[in-house]
Amino acid sequence: MFTGIVTDIGTIQAREQRGDTRFRIQTSYDTASIDIGASICCSGICLTVIATGADWFDVEASAETLACTNAGEWQPGRRINLERSLKVGDELGGHIVSGHVDGLAEVVTAVPEGDSLRLDFRVPNALAGFVAAKGSVALDGVSLTVNAVQGNVFGINLIPHTQQVTTLGKLAMGDKVNFEVDTLARYVARLRDWVNT
Repeated sequence: MFTGIVTDIGTIQAREQRGDTRFRIQTSYDTASIDIGASICCSGICLTVIATGADWFDVEASAETLACTNAGEWQPGRRINLERSLKVGDELGGHIVSGHVDGLAEVVTAVPEGDSLRLDFRVPNALAGFVAAKGSVALDGVSLTVNAVQGNVFGINLIPHTQQVTTLGKLAMGDKVNFEVDTLARYVARLRDWVNT
């Protein structure tokens, strides 16, 4: 479980194809405090740590993960948002994020607004109903508030701080980010579907 508050930007050091795809991620985290088997949110994807070194940790991604997220595009040098899992008693600064990506959101506009950056994203029609104005979404693991929604397009604003401490400030038109709907929206939709069957 995560909050969508990024605490480090990691860099993909290596990618190795075995049965699954193994990534080595450089980090500024104290890797001595990361247990094997720990969950780390990597640009919105909950991945399990399988090895650690002085300034890196390794994770594996299955074919399903690569097909449903932007991890299939990760190559050495790519920077990704990182967040360690929530501990009981931690401040919940964003919203509850599971790290279970629902799909990809594509940047359709990127326009400066004052010091902020206005980004509009298009999501698949099947996911559009989960997005609400003033609701929460996670984009590449970052908890954000939705400003407006029109059809399957929604907009968010990135303040300068968020642009600096996450990878989102470098997004451009056509880029695709990992998209997770708010957990509450997911359960409300399931309950609605169940009641209507």
